[in-house]
Amino acid sequence: MMYIMSNPLLEEFELPTFSSIKAGDIEPAIDATLARNRDEISALLEGKESAYNWSNLVHPMELIDDRLNRRWSPVSHLNSVLNNDSWREAYANCLPKLSEYATEIGQNKALYLAYCSIKKGAEFSSLEQAQKKIIDNAIRDFELSGVALEDDKKQRYMTLSQQLSNLTNQFEENLMDATNAWTKQVTDQALLAGLPESSMALLRQTAEQKGQEGWLLTLEFPCYIALMTYADNRQLRYEIHHAFVTRASELGPDAGRWDNTAIMDQIVAIRDEKAKLLGFANYAELSLATKMAQTPEDVLDFLYQLAERSTEMAKDDVKTLQQFANEQGHEGELASWDMAYYSEKLSQARFHFSQEEVKAYFPINRVLSGLFAVVERLFGVNIHELKNVDTWHKEVQFFEITDQAGAQRGRFYIDLYARPHKRGGAWMDECVTRFKKHDGIQTPVAYLTCNFTPPIGAAPSLLTHGEVETLFHEFGHGLHHMLTTVDYLSVSGIHGVEWDAVELPSQFMENWCWQADVMPLISGHYQTGEPLPDTLFAKMLSAKNFQSGMQMLRQVEFSLFDFRVHLEYEASSGAKIYEILQQVRDRVSVVKAPVFNRFPNSFSHIFAGGYGAGYYSYKWAEVLSSDAFSLFEEKGVFDEKTGRSFLRNVLEKGGSDDALNLFTAFRGREPSIDALLKQSGIVT
Repeated sequence: MMYIMSNPLLEEFELPTFSSIKAGDIEPAIDATLARNRDEISALLEGKESAYNWSNLVHPMELIDDRLNRRWSPVSHLNSVLNNDSWREAYANCLPKLSEYATEIGQNKALYLAYCSIKKGAEFSSLEQAQKKIIDNAIRDFELSGVALEDDKKQRYMTLSQQLSNLTNQFEENLMDATNAWTKQVTDQALLAGLPESSMALLRQTAEQKGQEGWLLTLEFPCYIALMTYADNRQLRYEIHHAFVTRASELGPDAGRWDNTAIMDQIVAIRDEKAKLLGFANYAELSLATKMAQTPEDVLDFLYQLAERSTEMAKDDVKTLQQFANEQGHEGELASWDMAYYSEKLSQARFHFSQEEVKAYFPINRVLSGLFAVVERLFGVNIHELKNVDTWHKEVQFFEITDQAGAQRGRFYIDLYARPHKRGGAWMDECVTRFKKHDGIQTPVAYLTCNFTPPIGAAPSLLTHGEVETLFHEFGHGLHHMLTTVDYLSVSGIHGVEWDAVELPSQFMENWCWQADVMPLISGHYQTGEPLPDTLFAKMLSAKNFQSGMQMLRQVEFSLFDFRVHLEYEASSGAKIYEILQQVRDRVSVVKAPVFNRFPNSFSHIFAGGYGAGYYSYKWAEVLSSDAFSLFEEKGVFDEKTGRSFLRNVLEKGGSDDALNLFTAFRGREPSIDALLKQSGIVT
């Protein structure tokens, strides 16, 4: 078969040529790549005279996987950051093809038996740990893809996989459309009383970009959170909150137009049917087959333990906030659209500083350079910007990480600001993964994406301290991807890492945002350059665990809801999404949600991301990250020996060994939940 190379996605690129990729390139490139992959896999398996081994099967399979990863990665990324109708259509058209291909490979019995023969063969004992892990993982994943099913059940599994791929994509599209649809033009400045000047400037700039007078409100997160935190007008807070929590549902300003309700039910039903086809009792059990937690009881016990340890503090948090609001003239019980507003006022009254005051000391360029300085000191690397790199937007920057000898370790794009047609939230994703090929080592490349407030006029983007933590968090994921020294694709970087451990490096990095030694590196007033004053930092530290009980229970609520929906599904009664959510809230929540709240309809982590029956992973991994950081608290936050140990035992190892083994090698013992509770201020 001939493979035509007139398509930018089919060219052998070092970095994607984003400016030359068009929506019309996508399907032909994916079709050609899948056809080529199928031909090469058939050739690997046909007419085999000698025994299968690493060189004649596993390495060629990794080359095949890498080719598809490299071609789909820029497509998937651009769909998230520059979404439009033509791109969306081409992307959606490819999803069933990719799903069919993945299921076809996972159910290829000859390929499965070939891997099994290597596992049983003489070569296996002489392979490196990483290579053994790849073969073990592959055999497990064949079995989790239904390789042992009867033909009719294999076909059903493939059909379900394609349906699931389409539904999760539709969920994300509905959420993006619902978010983009709502705007509110304000021409009376009095309506926006309470908003700081930086927020007013953002809303004014947004209006100008749309050719409108006054100020334009949107549901993009920087606008939403500013209004919820600062707007004195309670009716305005209610209006935007109502619009935000009813997105993609049967309620709200666009009621029913992009409703995800039926899609959620279908997603949970399909996941359950797939799990039962594979012999699991439910999807929660299937999810745990590739995680650190062993049983559903492990997860539930963990979450209920966190809830039990946090509830009294959370109740005190709510009681204190209610009393404060009443003293401020609020009448009646606080509603959800009052919580952030009075929490900020209480924080200012108690700790004598505002988030707006803090933002002035965290201009984005200062935070970035400080983040890089922290990483350089901890892990012995250097980070510098590279210019004249083809990107998808003029605000995107590109950087290189080298070791002290100048050898390249990794590279990354960083796309920092919110804009229309860009998926909300913050994430790290892979562009290129480290992999040793015949012509040398393929350097890893990452995408780091955030949705911060953009620069306004000549002023730089100013970050809240929470956004500083977000940046450190995502860069932790990036370090896991880029600093790996594993030469084998399937366990390089974040590949092969148990999902409930993948947040370890990201949450670990957040700790440096709270260190006195780090503040001079990451802070500097955007007008004067003066570092964050010690007095202001002391106030921030005293407020660090403000309402941490409430925050803990909020995460436990999300985790329990997700896990129970997937654990308890019955075809006869459906997903019972809102029934289970109410049960979870009745047990662990201390903040009453309004009856119109449709939070699950926008919970893309579990319905469109990889966190289905796995949202608990954030808290599970936070136990690991808190306990890992406690060693730095003992040795010093810039202790070189400890930093290099974390690099060597965790970041460089990727998925080449079980996460618990890697953690124990670094920490000298298994993790303890007490470090998380102490760090959160829940125990002393």
